[in-house]
Order: sequence, then C-alpha cells, then structure tokens
Amino acid sequence: MVVAGLGVTGRAVAQVVHERAASLVTVDVRADDADVRGADATDPVVLDRVVADADVVVASPGWAPSSPLLLAARAAGVPVWSEVELAWRLRAGAPWLAVTGTNGKTTTVQMLASILTAAGLRTAAVGNVGTPVLQAAPDPSLDVLAVELSSFQLHHTSTMAVRAGAVLNVAADHLDWHGTADAYAADKGRIYAGAEVACVYNVADAVTERLVRDADVAEGALAVGFTLGAPGPGQVGLVEDVLVDRAFHAPPDARDRSRTAAELGTLDDLAHLGPQGAPPHMVADALAAAALARAHGVEARAVRDGLRAFRPDAHRAAVVRTLDDVTYVDDSKATNAHAAAASLAACAPGSAVWIVGGLAKGARFDDLVASRADRLAAAVVIGVDPTPFTDALARHAPEIPVRVVDAGDTGTVMRRAVATARQLAREGDTVLLAPAGASMDQFTSYAARGEAFARAVQDLP
Repeated sequence: MVVAGLGVTGRAVAQVVHERAASLVTVDVRADDADVRGADATDPVVLDRVVADADVVVASPGWAPSSPLLLAARAAGVPVWSEVELAWRLRAGAPWLAVTGTNGKTTTVQMLASILTAAGLRTAAVGNVGTPVLQAAPDPSLDVLAVELSSFQLHHTSTMAVRAGAVLNVAADHLDWHGTADAYAADKGRIYAGAEVACVYNVADAVTERLVRDADVAEGALAVGFTLGAPGPGQVGLVEDVLVDRAFHAPPDARDRSRTAAELGTLDDLAHLGPQGAPPHMVADALAAAALARAHGVEARAVRDGLRAFRPDAHRAAVVRTLDDVTYVDDSKATNAHAAAASLAACAPGSAVWIVGGLAKGARFDDLVASRADRLAAAVVIGVDPTPFTDALARHAPEIPVRVVDAGDTGTVMRRAVATARQLAREGDTVLLAPAGASMDQFTSYAARGEAFARAVQDLP
C-alpha cells in the first residue's frame, strides 16, 4: 500500500497499516520521515516505480486528483482510495450516519453526536471534524458513528453505504480542486450511494434534492427534506417555534400518518446558540441532525435533550463579549461566501459592522454583498488583497462606510480591525468577524484568526 500525505489522516492510515503488518510506502513532499519525500515525491520516474509495486494508493484529502502520484496510480491502473474508503472496508459493524455540505458539517455532526449520546448510544463524532474515521470504524464498542465527510474524502470513496446521509447545501467552493461546480456537487452526492434508510436533503437547495433523485440507494430508503418552513409529508421542519418530524413519526402503513407529526423540541432548546437565539442556519443544522438521528430510530425526547446539551466549537458564531451595548461575534470559520451570508443573516437589518477579507481563492463576492447589504452598518476589510471585497461592497453597498486595514503589519492587523470596528459601531450593533475568505494570507488558520479577534476584543478598554 502507498499512503499519499503524512498529515493527520495519512499518519492514521500508516499506523493502521503498520499494525496489520502490511507492506507500506509513504509519500510526502515535506515530511522528513516519508519514504519518498522532497523532489522525489513529484518526480514521475520515481512515482512510476512506487506505484508499480502497489495494490492500492490511499490519498489524504489535500491531494487533488491532479497530484503527480495519483496521476501515476491511475495510469498504472492502481486503485486510489480515501481514508474513508479504507475505514469502511475495515469497519467493525457500527452503522454510519454521515453529513456533508459546503457549510455546517461540523456543527451538524456534533449536534448529531449529542443527540445520539442523549439516546444512550455509544458514539463518536469523526471524519473531517478532526478524529480520522479510520481510528473509530474498527472499534466494536461503538453503537453508531456520526461522520463528517468533505468533498475531498468522498471523491475517492466508492463502496461506502451509510445508514443515513445528508447533504446540507452546495455552493461554489474548492473549484480549484474539483475543476467544476458540477464535479464538486457530484462528489458531495456520493454520500447517498447505497444509503439504507434515508437520504436527507435541504428543501431550500435544489442541488441537494437533485443529488437525492440521482442517487442509487437501497430499496426502501426515504428522501427526507429539512426546511425552516412548515414540513410536508416526509419532511422535518418548523411549525411556529416547534421542531416537527413528519417523516419518522409513524409506521409507513399507519392510517393517520399524513395527518400527524412528532414534536422534536422548540427554538427555546436552541436559544443558547446565539445572542438572539439560534441563527437560521443553525436551526437548519439541528433539523438535519434530528432527521439523521430519527432515521436511526432515536426517540423524539433524545433529540430535544441532545440539542439542549449541544455546545458549538470555538469560532462558529461565538459571542466573545458585549461592550457598550455592542456584541462582538467570532465566526472565523465562515471561510467562504455561503457561510458568511448565513452569518450575516442572523444579524438585524442595518446592525452588522462586518470584518471581512482574506484569501479569496478566486471567488467573487457580488452575490454575497448584494444579498446581505440590508444587514450592513459598515465594513472593515482585512487581507493582503482587499480588492475582491472592496469592489463588491462599492458595487452593491455604496452607502455604507468601508475601512481597509493596512496589511503591512500582519501581527497587529486584527487589533487594528477591531479598534476600527468599535469606532464604527453604534449601540445595538454587532461587530461580526465572518471573513468569507481563507486565513492563510495573514494567519496560520481560521482558528488563529478567531483567537486574534477574541484577544483584541477582550483587550478593549
């Protein structure tokens, strides 16, 4: 076996292979302990020799299909697997409830794990959420896995058949890796292949519904929509402030099935997730998590208890401080336009002092600004190249004040951004870090960016 990449995923694969005493070759451009490293890791002659003796290549998520090693493997007819594919083949029998989507994956998976725990099940939140799924899949002590899957992981996954899977949303992202928006969406849709009980989709996102319609699933598997409106038959959604299940509330042959529903909780059970209660995108995540749990047979009461117990990770719409009646919110995880739009939607009209900017990754932000201009009170733009953001603001929100933070001193950029935002904010406003861009132009990660924001806010006099 050849392992491509020695990050967290690659090392987990290498450990499992080593424990099984299988033949192993590791390839990584930077890792000093890789068997093939440095320039050799991209040399076609060297890589041809590596794959000539391989029965399979396991690719880490960061390795795009265009990587020289993966091109060499395909040319030699050697199968390429993801770590997820290997984990599925080595699983000990615990069913998987899996989630993908452009945004909201981690929150949904962690909500799901909280619900499963409230139901008394032994579970773990694994996959793209942090813990490699390969570390949990062979564990016979677990009853069920809550699995977050990225499009990168799904691309090289072919035999997985989850108990229930969800695609939360699909928006343009990672097109440099996938090539086209259609290819990106198709990789997301792989999560539905062979689904045993349910395919959960977003009623408000036509792409997710199309992916369900196109999926080859197990006989009897249901298409279950989640919606922030009143749910129709076979859906979960909201009736006023009540989370309602009309998909798993009664046996399929029950006479009154179409006229009844099950209450899963209320918005008060999610009130701890935002300064004005749970923002809409988190309510949608909760409904998707509830649908997956219900597909696994979890009782309605456990859904309510699990949602009450759930606490989001840092840098996901986290309230840092309220000062002078201004709320400071860290949503540094909003690294693309779709996520930033959801974050801004949670603000009252005209109340957001928006800290935005970072690596645009070739994206445009016109649709984002045009759709959320009504939420903006002002904008503070950070990043080495602010132009994609300032241009969109000039075109679609010309009436709001925009301040650009000089990128020359990256060590103080967030402190200066927060100070500028405070000057622009009025009583009742929200200073919102929802950058819509990646962090690596000025920070080591989105977490480091969020931590810098939190420190700067806490240091305000």
